[in-house]
Amino acid sequence: MTDTRAGSKFVARLKEAWRDLSTSARAAVGAAKPPHPDLPDADLPALRARMRDCLEGKGGEASARQRAVELGSLYLGLSTVGRKRFLGALARDFDIDRAAAARAAEAALGAWKSDDAKKRVAAEAALKSALDAPRAKLLQQFTALPEGVKFLVDRRAELLEWSREDAALAALEADLKDLLVAWFDLGFLELRRITWESPAALLEKLAAYEAVHAVRDWADLKNRLDSDRRYFAFFHPRMKLEPLIFVEVALVSGLAGDVQSLLDDKAPVGDPGAADTAIFYSISNAQKGLAGISFGGFLIKRVVATLQSEFPNLKTFATLSPVPGFRAWLDRRFAEGARGLLTREERATLAAAIKGEAGWLAGKGDLKRCLADDAWAANPALAAALEAPLTRLCASYLMGAKRADGRAADPVAHFHLSNGARLERINWRADMSGKGLRQSAGMMVNYLYRLADIEANHEAYAADGAVTAASAVRALAK
Repeated sequence: MTDTRAGSKFVARLKEAWRDLSTSARAAVGAAKPPHPDLPDADLPALRARMRDCLEGKGGEASARQRAVELGSLYLGLSTVGRKRFLGALARDFDIDRAAAARAAEAALGAWKSDDAKKRVAAEAALKSALDAPRAKLLQQFTALPEGVKFLVDRRAELLEWSREDAALAALEADLKDLLVAWFDLGFLELRRITWESPAALLEKLAAYEAVHAVRDWADLKNRLDSDRRYFAFFHPRMKLEPLIFVEVALVSGLAGDVQSLLDDKAPVGDPGAADTAIFYSISNAQKGLAGISFGGFLIKRVVATLQSEFPNLKTFATLSPVPGFRAWLDRRFAEGARGLLTREERATLAAAIKGEAGWLAGKGDLKRCLADDAWAANPALAAALEAPLTRLCASYLMGAKRADGRAADPVAHFHLSNGARLERINWRADMSGKGLRQSAGMMVNYLYRLADIEANHEAYAADGAVTAASAVRALAK
């Protein structure tokens, strides 16, 4: 099942939820001719009039709610072109009145020089009101509708894509993010354990939203929900059937070094009561429209507390994480003509592994050419020759590659280091799937969450991007 299919099912459910309200709305506010799906210029004046009616709240709160249903139903009937034009009209025609905001700012500056406290408070309130775009008030109206919060989350997912080259849509996206940040405060979130007995519709969504290790089939999903596994997700009270973010956990003995064994549905089920380690092997954000609104660190801490309560024998909490940026970083090094990626000893070992091979290996005497084809992974001699240099280069990438702000370039590393984890171990041949080979030459990483050190690790990383790592990883990076 795909994410697209999950989205289509939600739209069908949304239309069903709004159908009765939409019928009432047409009776209350008057039927209007629906626009063309592409929303041509001729249909824009009528759309703007509908938006103004929603903002003016004619007829009281119930009528305003019904008008919002009509407006949302209209949006769902538009094509991609029409949706962009709808949001563009909302962004541009219901923006801040900058002349009024300038006057309010001037009045506030004057009030701040005054000794009159009441005058200052009134001027500040007027300035704040002037800086609130009417479009934000219109967006707020959808939160009162059935499935309205999810409707807004999905609109932000669209805006994140469409606003890259449109300043007006970028401003609308920022308004919508501010609204969602308030609605998705951590205090509102509910942690739930997902089991095989959970509703089939929810299990289907988890399979669709899995972003790290694709769910192959129902047997694969059932294995991830077995007694030696745990599946937890955050939910919002206004999106009871929609997971926000979820984590998959394996209860094992010692650090897990490869994901194939964790996902093997034919492997014997372990005894969770005898486990000493909880491995977080997949964390997936389920809602694209909540990007940039962070729940992951809080989720991990909540799950750790829950597991400790259920299994007192658990002493170690760690991840088995992908390294999604490694191969792209290495390819950039190749493109830049970087020299000295391999030591003299590593070059000799690689040359010896290649010597005498036929077919695609012939003449591939350097690292770049060997990695150009994933077939290297199936050649034992070549894989053995590549282990030392690739593991070392991966350590260098994780320890040294930085973004412009000085934080870790790898997005998964940044996530876990931000949450106070330690870079514990790099695992060779840990994910031999096509995706794993393309992203990281098959390597995965254990990030260790040692509860006593989380705060200090987080502070060191937040202050200057310092990467806390085990001595073995630091030695590799040198």
